[in-house]
Formats: sequence, C-alpha cells, structure tokens
Amino acid sequence: MLEHINLEEILFLDIETVPGQRSFQDNDPELQHLWEEKSKYIRERNELSLEDSWNQAGIYAEFGKIICIGVGYFSQRQGERVFRCTAFSSDDEHEVLSGFADLLNNHTNEPFRLLCAHNGKEFDFPYLSRRMLIQGIALPSMLDTAGRKPWEVQHLDTMELWKFGDYKHYTSLKLLAKIFHIPTPKDDIDGSMVRSVYYDEQDLDRIRTYCLKDVLTIAQLMLRYRQLPILDDDQVIHV
Repeated sequence: MLEHINLEEILFLDIETVPGQRSFQDNDPELQHLWEEKSKYIRERNELSLEDSWNQAGIYAEFGKIICIGVGYFSQRQGERVFRCTAFSSDDEHEVLSGFADLLNNHTNEPFRLLCAHNGKEFDFPYLSRRMLIQGIALPSMLDTAGRKPWEVQHLDTMELWKFGDYKHYTSLKLLAKIFHIPTPKDDIDGSMVRSVYYDEQDLDRIRTYCLKDVLTIAQLMLRYRQLPILDDDQVIHV
C-alpha cells in the first residue's frame, strides 16, 4: 500500500484549535447572533445552552483559532530512518500561521511534496486555509487547491486511506493506533480537553506536547500502512 510514495517527501501535521474567545459573552453582539444561528443544530442535538455550546466553537474556522501546528517528516541519519518534528504554538494565531506558511514556502532543504494528516481533508487542511485567509496570509501553493483537479491536490489523509472507498466510515486516530499496536502515552490530554487546558489552565506547552504526539502517531500509522517497522523512541528527534 502506497509503495509509490517516497515517505521523505511527506510533511505530517496536526492542528489544535480553540474557540476564538474564552466565553460566548466575550464576542461582539453580531458574532453572538451569528453563532446562535450556526450552533442551532448542536444545541438541539445535545440539549446545550447557547453559552455551553460555545465550547465547541473551535471546530469551526469562522469562530475558532489555531493555537498549535505540529509538523514532522522522515529523514535519514547514518543510514537509519528517523522522524524530525517540531511545533508552531502561540497565543498569537498570526504568528503560528506565518511560521507554518514560511515552512511550506521555503522548504528548499526538504523536498516536501505531500501533506498528510488524520481526517485532514475534512478538517486540518481547510481549517488552515480559511484561518490564513482570515489572518491576511497568502496561501502557500501546497494549500491553494482552488481550480485544481482532484489528482493535483497534494494531500494525504490517513483516515481516508483507511476507508478504502467506504464514505460512511469514520475511524479515530486513537483506535487505529490501538489496532496497529502503535504505542502512545497514556497520561496525556485528549482533543476534548484542549479548550479547558488552554483557557482555564493556560498550559500551551501541554497542548504542544499532545499535538506532537499525534503527529508522530500519524507518521507511525503511515509506516504500518506500508508494512514497515515503526520507530523507536531514539529515532524521534524534536527540533
């Protein structure tokens, strides 16, 4: 599976998002009204108040913001495969997105040809593109998909690859890591906790660690898809 793809040409990524404001009341009246319209289905389905529904605003690019982008890629070290990873994280979303855009625009030392995320086609890639435009950042070529034919879009999605054409099938990264025997830390946060860790605990470093864990898991999953051995801890380099 995917034998035709050079693993060293893939940039693996994961993003962490939160609501754009800590609470619903922190928004201006017009945005409050627009969220009331947008969140109607969420509130009715989950029996949530308008204020409580705001906790889920981070999944929408129009109401959320990106606080961390984790990235990683395979390379060689003395003939051995290693995985180099880092993260762009800040309270300033423009800073986060600018750093990531610079990486995509100036990757002359690393031949990135493909982007890869889990559920990236439904979430990470469009979210990144929308927030860049909102922040006034020109889209890097790898994210600018307007007018391109499907086979010209340079994206891989480990969840889509697992579907094998079954469009109704959703499988979490956590479940795939379990069934493919990919070790992951047991003492970390999960995605549902990111908002509270950010706004209540103000612990961006903890979110950064969680994000990079997911980036590594996505890369390890790609190795499993290729029927290759996964990496040991000493083959993971944080830069």
